Amino acid sequence: MASVTLSSKFQLAIPKAIREEMNLTAGQKFAVIPKGDTIVLAPIRPLEEMRGILKGADTSDYRDRTDRLERDR
Repeated sequence: MASVTLSSKFQLAIPKAIREEMNLTAGQKFAVIPKGDTIVLAPIRPLEEMRGILKGADTSDYRDRTDRLERDR
């Protein structure tokens, strides 16, 4: 597991092995998500890169409106 140190300017450097493995580039934007005492950095990918990501996904087990509970009015 790689570790990094927070600089005096509150910056982190992502280790080269991780940058290469995840195909990160300079200027890449991240969503910063606090989870209790943990911080999750999730890269924000361009929409064009997401095209086709769900191709071939099995949609037979998704919920639909018939699964929902009816509310009393």
